Amino acid sequence: MSAPQTRRDDLVETLHGVEVADPYRWLEDPDAPEVVDWVERQRAHTAEVFTQLGDLDWFHQTLRRIVVRPHRSAPWRDNGWYLQTRNDGSTQQDLLHGARSLQALLEGGDLLLDPNSWSENGTSSLAGVTVSPDGTKLAHAISAAGSDWTTYRVLDLTTGRLLDDEVVTKFSAPTWLPDSTSLLYLEWSSAGESVGTDATALSGPVLWQYALGGERTQLFSFPDDPSVMFGARVVQAREGGSNADWLVLEGSRGTERTNRVWVAPLQTTGGRTTVGAWVTVFGDDDHQRDLVTIVGDRLIHLTHQDAVRGRLVAVDLTRPEQPVEVVVDEQEGTLEDAWATASGILTCHLVDVAPVLTRWSSTGERLGEVDLKVGAVTAVSAESSQDEVFVATSSVAEPGEAWRLDASTGQVEPLPDPDALDPLPVVQLRRHATSTDGTRVPYWVLSRADLPLEGPRPTLVYGYGGFTIPVLADYRPGWRGWLEAGGVLAICNLRGGGEFGQEWYDQGRGAHKQHVFDDFIACAEDMVAGGITTPDQLACYGRSNGGLLVGAAITQRPDLYGAALPQVGVLDLYRFHTFTIGAAWISDYGDPDLAEDFAVVQAYSPLHNVRPGTHYPPTLVITGDHDDRVVPAHSHKFTATLQAAQGGDAPIATRIEPATGHGPGKPAHVIAEEWADLLAWAAHFTGLRPH
Repeated sequence: MSAPQTRRDDLVETLHGVEVADPYRWLEDPDAPEVVDWVERQRAHTAEVFTQLGDLDWFHQTLRRIVVRPHRSAPWRDNGWYLQTRNDGSTQQDLLHGARSLQALLEGGDLLLDPNSWSENGTSSLAGVTVSPDGTKLAHAISAAGSDWTTYRVLDLTTGRLLDDEVVTKFSAPTWLPDSTSLLYLEWSSAGESVGTDATALSGPVLWQYALGGERTQLFSFPDDPSVMFGARVVQAREGGSNADWLVLEGSRGTERTNRVWVAPLQTTGGRTTVGAWVTVFGDDDHQRDLVTIVGDRLIHLTHQDAVRGRLVAVDLTRPEQPVEVVVDEQEGTLEDAWATASGILTCHLVDVAPVLTRWSSTGERLGEVDLKVGAVTAVSAESSQDEVFVATSSVAEPGEAWRLDASTGQVEPLPDPDALDPLPVVQLRRHATSTDGTRVPYWVLSRADLPLEGPRPTLVYGYGGFTIPVLADYRPGWRGWLEAGGVLAICNLRGGGEFGQEWYDQGRGAHKQHVFDDFIACAEDMVAGGITTPDQLACYGRSNGGLLVGAAITQRPDLYGAALPQVGVLDLYRFHTFTIGAAWISDYGDPDLAEDFAVVQAYSPLHNVRPGTHYPPTLVITGDHDDRVVPAHSHKFTATLQAAQGGDAPIATRIEPATGHGPGKPAHVIAEEWADLLAWAAHFTGLRPH
């Protein structure tokens, strides 16, 4: 069956002396009538291709059982409230429940928010929530159709009444000031106007204080560098100090893991908090400084400065020019995160990408390791005034467990989950591939325990390799579905991620981005050489930056894969920085407006390295029709280019989900259907027949 014809325009630009054709640029406007028509024709073609997938019904039934079922999150504590999201399996979005004690929450608690009432089709979701310091109000962020733009609303917890206040923002979590009557938020501008929702690039944000009732006060902006993104936190200093409450502002360029730090004292009088003069703690952004807590006048933060695997250090806020004090020095594993508790600090190190939780005093004395052996720590809820900590964990085949940790003793206990999935016994092996430059690249190989790993067998390989994000052996509904079907799963730890510290990350970004693709290809070749799979039985999958990974893999080695699944991928590396928040990714991809960076992306940009007449593997390009983070134009243009260039008989199709964004907030049935379609595609073209 033939793919739909896509109109080609004669648009050619000269970029750094290179003539570049962009015949499908007209696909960049998702709301243009001709693009809407193109999307509908592509959907019809995909539906026709899907009639060939013999086990599609099996995957849909299996993923509905896995996803659309009763489930609950780990509890968390916030200013005297215990909170938890739950779903009885009948709603698209999880409901927020709360209570004043853990026991009351576990016994049911009160329904606080029902996101299913916010839209008719269940596409509006809860994107963030926080309780006011006095425990009387609940600020929450609402995302419509998965958008990164959110609307803050406030629920009065004493009356159950929703206040009239509304604030629209982006990349900003609702944050209360100590007076419990005002919030912090970021205001963005787009195309010269506040609150842009289209695909145009954003300028830098301004930090505002919003008092309930509507009064606003501008707190901070950085006009000489509009690429700076802010993160603001209110911190109550422990053990005295020159001030009780501080506002800490961290500013980074885009997604760089380096940042500047400013602090301002907070004073609350007459029921109103005012922000004092800003003090620059770190005026450069040469290093990472992630706030952990303030003890006295010591601001303790996580940094990779002089420690490639990370360490905790303190700076004296009264004398920030003085050398830092080492609190927790560099350890064997990579320091992934740290949280303040009443008795000290809790850290999470990755030791060969396995999480290890350790307790420390605020002066750096080691208090002991927490006895938790899990695939991933997916969430930690801790308050600096409490030793009651909640930890959420998961493994590849199990959605997760919730634990209550006493940080003062290290005692940990599981919390009951009556809705847990039945266990799926899994065999997990650790292997290493050798990349092009000789680097050893670790990856996991997993299979159902009742099926021998001796191959070759149909295999799904996943990778990411970017933005210092570590890839762990954690849970995704698709992993469980693929393993239940009898497939082999491979999860790769590629350079560009945060698994092994700063150098591992640096070796996979900018001028070194090709290392990520080399690592991924090396893992595939190692599995073939080891008899685990064959090229015809190997499907590659990745999303977002991982979608770029898959796009680069199949344009560089189309012979190595039997199927490909690039999802919401960054595929046009010449123009990524011109859409929404795309300029923030220059930290990893470089700046295409600079000749030297353009030369780098020219070598791997998937859209621009498709070669006519090449036999590409069966490829399903997945996107959301209004993704406002990685705009659908990336996927649309790549789909049209692949379809026009395909020299073989393998189908090139695209799955375009309506009324969804980049991923967060998707309704349960959408998640189930999406995973089912992806896995059915991979299974059909690699020869997997569910056992």
